[in-house]
Amino acid sequence: MGLRLLRIIWVITRYRLDTLLPLQRLPWWLRLAFLLSPLRLVPVGRRTGGERLRLALESLGPIFVKFGQLLSTRRDLLPEEVADELRRLQDQVPPFPGEEAKALVEAELRMPLDVAFAHFEPESLASASIAQVHAARLHSGEDVVVKIIRPAIDRVMRQDMALMYRVAGLLTLLPEARRLRPVEVVRDYEATLFDELDLHKEAANTSQLKRNFKDSPLLHVPTVHWSHTRRRVMVQERIHGIPVADIAALRAQGTDLKRLAERGVEIFFTQVFRDNFFHADMHPGNIFVAREHPHDPQYIAIDCGIVGSLTREDQDYLARNLLAFFRQDYYEVAALHIESGWVGEDTRANEFAAAIRTVCEPILEKPLKDISFGQVLLGLFQTARRFNMEVQPQLVLLQKTLLNIEGLGRQLYPDLDLWSTAKPYLERWMHERAGAVGLWESLKRQAPELSRQLPELPSVAHQALSRIEHEHRQRRRQAQALGGIQQQLGESRRSGRRLRLGLLLAGVALAWQPLTDWAASQPWPVLLLAGLGLVLLAWQ
Repeated sequence: MGLRLLRIIWVITRYRLDTLLPLQRLPWWLRLAFLLSPLRLVPVGRRTGGERLRLALESLGPIFVKFGQLLSTRRDLLPEEVADELRRLQDQVPPFPGEEAKALVEAELRMPLDVAFAHFEPESLASASIAQVHAARLHSGEDVVVKIIRPAIDRVMRQDMALMYRVAGLLTLLPEARRLRPVEVVRDYEATLFDELDLHKEAANTSQLKRNFKDSPLLHVPTVHWSHTRRRVMVQERIHGIPVADIAALRAQGTDLKRLAERGVEIFFTQVFRDNFFHADMHPGNIFVAREHPHDPQYIAIDCGIVGSLTREDQDYLARNLLAFFRQDYYEVAALHIESGWVGEDTRANEFAAAIRTVCEPILEKPLKDISFGQVLLGLFQTARRFNMEVQPQLVLLQKTLLNIEGLGRQLYPDLDLWSTAKPYLERWMHERAGAVGLWESLKRQAPELSRQLPELPSVAHQALSRIEHEHRQRRRQAQALGGIQQQLGESRRSGRRLRLGLLLAGVALAWQPLTDWAASQPWPVLLLAGLGLVLLAWQ
C-alpha cells in the first residue's frame, strides 16, 4: 500500500499534473501551498498537458485508465486538446508482447495454438486497460477476435482498490462527503471492475445482450464462440464497423447522424426499461457503426464486461422522475425522491422542489448542444447538500452510462433534442407497465407460480391460522407471566415497607427516653418536621 501510494505521488510529480489544476478556483491557502511546493522545481517539459495526463493514467494502471476513458467522453467539461489525448486511452494502451499472448492462450485453452486456430495474428488489433485483442481465424474459415486478459493485472488492481478504500474511509470522516457513501460506491465499483477479469461473465453478458436485440435494426452484438472461451480468453465474431467516434468516416459514407444519435438514445432506454439489462461501459471505444445501410444505421456493441440492472422499484422511480422532469413538475420530482428514500423523510417537498427548479429550469427544452449534464449534476449535488441527499450506489453505473450517452450524442449530432426523443418512449413504457397490458403480462408471468401454489392454499391458510392462534396463546402466557411478576414485585414492596416500619418503631422504642427529653426542649415547628420525616421514612 505504501509503495503504491509513493508510486502515485512519483507519477504525479514526474508528469507535473499539478499544472492542470485551476489554481484560481482553489482556496487561498491551498493556492499558496502549491506555489511554494517543491513540485515547481521539476521541469514540465515539452509535452502538452493532455499528453502528460494520458501518460500518467497509463502508468498508473487499469483503474486510472478507466477513469480517463470516462473523462474522454466529456468534451464539454475538458479542453479540446485534453479530450483528444484521453480518447487514445480507449484502444491505444501499450500492448504486452505477442509471444506472451500466445502462451496465455495455449495455457487457457490447454491445446497448441495451431490446433485451436487456423491462423493467429501475433500483433494486437487493440489494447485496452485490462485486456487486448488479437485477430484470428478458425479452422471453419470464420474470422474471429481473441480477447486476452493482461498478465498479473489482478494484483495491481487489488493494490489500487485497497488505496481507494483507504481514501474512501478518510472521506467518511468529512460530513460533506459522508452523504456520498464513498465506501459503498467503491465496493460497487470493485465488484463491477473485477467482473471484467472473468471473461466467462463477459461472454454470458454478450450472449444475453445479443438475445435481447435478436434481429433488431438498432443493435448488433457479435456471436461468442463458447468452445474457445475460458476465464482469461474469449473468442467472438470479428466485426468490421466504423468506430462511432470517427465522425469523418461516418460522414464520408453518408451516415444519417441524426437518426444514429436518436437510435443511440432509444437503445439506452430500451436496455434500461424494457430489458433491465444495460451495457454500462458505453465509451466510444466499445461502440461501432455497421457499414451497411448508412441511411438506416445500426450500432455494434462490444466489450460487455460491465452491465447493470435495477430493481423494479428503482425502474419505476427513475421513469417517473424523468417524466416529471420532462413535464417540469418539480414537486413530483421532490415527492418521488422523498418517497423512494433518496432524501430524508423530514424534507419539505415544496422547498426541495423550488431548489430543483432553480437548477433544472434553465436547461429543459433546449438542444443537446446547449445542455451540460455535468453542470446540471454539479448543481444538483450542491442542492443535495442542503437536503442531505445520499448517493444511491445501485444507480452509480446508470449515472456513468448516462454521461457516456451524453458524450456520444454530442459527438454525433449536437442538435439532438434528448427530451423529445426520450419522453415518448418513457410514456409508452409507463403505460405498458401500469396499464391493462402490463397487468395482463404480469399475470401471465406469474401464472405458473400461482397455479403451482393454488392447490396448497387451504393448507397454507390452515398453517397461517394455526400460527396466529399459537402466537395468541404465547402472548396470553406472556401476559399471565408478566402479571405474576408484577404481583410478586408488589408483594415485595409491601413486605419492604412493613420491615422498615417495624425497624423504625423498634428504634423509637429503644430510644424513647432520650427522645422525650429532646422533644421537651424543642419548639413545635421542629417537632412537626421531625414527625413528618418519620412518616415519610415509614412510607418509603
